[in-house]
Amino acid sequence: MKKKILIVDDDPRNIFALKLTLKSRGFQLETSTMAQEAIQILENDSEIDLVLMDMMMPEMDGYEAVRIIRQTPSIQHIPVIAVTAQAMEEDRQKCLDAGAQDYVKKPIDVDVLLTAIEKLF
Repeated sequence: MKKKILIVDDDPRNIFALKLTLKSRGFQLETSTMAQEAIQILENDSEIDLVLMDMMMPEMDGYEAVRIIRQTPSIQHIPVIAVTAQAMEEDRQKCLDAGAQDYVKKPIDVDVLLTAIEKLF
């Protein structure tokens, strides 16, 4: 069975690039440009296996979204990989403290991303 990934990013170019990369590797994909919408998608689609969460978004940032995911019993088990342009060690720790299982920095190195995904499956 193919794994289903929810890509959450406010930049359509990032979503497009990730979709091309991940679809060509056999993943099923859902997308969202807003964190609140992503949480609703997770609550309504029990087939999502992983979230790629951009941490810097308007309205609700990825940190808050991940914390909400971790506090919501029906979706708290879904792994989250934080995706961010913030590349300092404290930024990585902030993502992990919010509840992400891993951290990938932008610009995304496809091999690093795929390794992070493989570790969670």
